Amino acid sequence: MSHRKLTFTVELNIPPEAAFSLLHTPSSIRQWWGAMRAVVWPEPGGIWVTTWGDDENSPNFISTARILVFEPPRILTLGDFRYHSKVTPMNFSMSDFKTHFEVKPTTNGAELKIEQTGFPRDPEADEFYHRCDIGWKNTLTSIKIHAEKHAATVNASAAP
Repeated sequence: MSHRKLTFTVELNIPPEAAFSLLHTPSSIRQWWGAMRAVVWPEPGGIWVTTWGDDENSPNFISTARILVFEPPRILTLGDFRYHSKVTPMNFSMSDFKTHFEVKPTTNGAELKIEQTGFPRDPEADEFYHRCDIGWKNTLTSIKIHAEKHAATVNASAAP
């Protein structure tokens, strides 16, 4: 079966190490992704878990993944996804899903590339695919805003 993918790139005005840290630091993930909780065990074979919703004991959404590749400050790849939604149940397998983050240095900071693969071409996955497309675009804006706040904080603390 062929799969669809989504690819996005954003320029960040922070060093590559700081950009990579945004991807695996739970407090940062909660801020740029609007998650209620985030738990990350940052190493190959580790976990990456996020939840959303007002009730910690019964979240609306749960997303879990295994960390397949963890190569700071450049590459983070997530796979073996499991997803639970009280709102929109999944009617298709996520077994082929992978999310690949790649950070590259630029003259002004870092470029973050996100590639999410494994979306089935099955019509049952269409709505989820389109929601992910919109979601990643919004998330990149949020990551950029978070990075700019981080850069402003670092610059303010470095001022004489």
